[in-house]
Amino acid sequence: MTSSSVARVSQLRGPLQHNSPSRRLRLPLALLLLCALAPAALAQKLAPRIPPPDSRYKADILVIVAHPDDETLITGYLAHAIYDEHKRVAVAFCTWGRSGGNLVGEEQGLALAAVREIEARRALAYMGIHNVWYLGGRDHPGNDVLDSLERWGEGAVLERAVRIIRLTRPEVVMTMAPDNDWGENHPDHHASGVIATEAFDLAGNPTAFAEQVAPPRNRLGYANLTEGLQPWQAEKLYYFSNANSHRYMDKYGPTFQVTGICRAKGLTYAQIAAHEAAFHATQQGTGDIAAASLRTGNYTFWNVPVQFVLAKTLVPAPPTARVFAGVVPGPLPYSPPPGYRTAADPTLDRAIQLGNPWRFYRQLWAAHGLPQMPHLYEPEETTGAGAILTVPLVLRNLSARAARMRIQPVLPPGWRAVTAPELYPVAAGQFYPLRFLVAVPKSAAAGWHQLRWRAVGGGADGAKVRTARLHVYVNR
Repeated sequence: MTSSSVARVSQLRGPLQHNSPSRRLRLPLALLLLCALAPAALAQKLAPRIPPPDSRYKADILVIVAHPDDETLITGYLAHAIYDEHKRVAVAFCTWGRSGGNLVGEEQGLALAAVREIEARRALAYMGIHNVWYLGGRDHPGNDVLDSLERWGEGAVLERAVRIIRLTRPEVVMTMAPDNDWGENHPDHHASGVIATEAFDLAGNPTAFAEQVAPPRNRLGYANLTEGLQPWQAEKLYYFSNANSHRYMDKYGPTFQVTGICRAKGLTYAQIAAHEAAFHATQQGTGDIAAASLRTGNYTFWNVPVQFVLAKTLVPAPPTARVFAGVVPGPLPYSPPPGYRTAADPTLDRAIQLGNPWRFYRQLWAAHGLPQMPHLYEPEETTGAGAILTVPLVLRNLSARAARMRIQPVLPPGWRAVTAPELYPVAAGQFYPLRFLVAVPKSAAAGWHQLRWRAVGGGADGAKVRTARLHVYVNR
């Protein structure tokens, strides 16, 4: 190596081998400065954490019913769920029950609504249920579910029900069956089932009541119109009923026996149900019976098993399995209902059929994917001896041209058609709704009677179903 090469190598190595005090300090000082500044830089980039849904309102079961005291139909089971299975329960009432009687005072109207709200809150607090909501409907003592829904303002009540499902995030929703059956023909009860069924299928849909699931502009500020909830798909929908007989429920849902002892309370589940019902002191048929049971120790009235129909399940579970069989904690993906399809509606092949509410129920079941509901039992109604029975019917012209049709009733002996025979003009492929009045004789025997109506005339194709049937129970 030449002397010039050695000199060049020495020049190159020099800065690397030269450890002056200033160079020894320069690198550590830079590292210290970077470490000191790093947390501040990271803190500036980290946005505030979005809080999770409010756990105070999480429910395993959400009960949606029409009036304060309707929950008493299933409090025996709810006691088991709360005390034995440690489930969280919330309740939503569609109305305040302002139109009923008052066994303990003069309060009526809005004053009665205020009383019944507190009665229900105290009753449910006895069960350890504190999350209770009212959906704002006005109760209606009529005889048609569509009248109740109209009087409530269906859209507004449905919006509130969807909000409560999204707030409480239940795995199981329980409600009253949307159908007429023997002894259970209160339209408000059925309307609560309609609302709950619709809300069950809408709460998981992010485009339904979208303002509920849109994030707020500033959750710490004022005037936020969007609500910051999350879509929620519940897993199971159960129906229950106040019918005189639950014979049809046996193979379609679970049954809970209320005569067993609840260890946490030292009472039977029937006794717990009576204690809860006694808070509804204004209510005839509930509070008075419960008070008498507590006074006498006779709980026969409350010993009736709690029976359910599994209307819908999104998890694998046999219909008669226990309520929480197959339930998976946490959110499920949204499962849209099938929706109503005219092509799949067998009632469109009928020249005559029962009108609303029965026609509406069948359309509702089809729209929400409840195929077992039409098979529970034949359409039923209840009446009294000597009463005038109003039966809604619908004629359909199945032909390709306009027709005149008439109705031929087939009634039990002594029953009389009040509606005069008429020809009904029905356009091709169209419907003609009407109400048929029947006089029930005062001598009518208590029990079941079958009424039929035949469609006669043009458009009533003999190859199609041309008879409507209704089973009527006469009370005496």
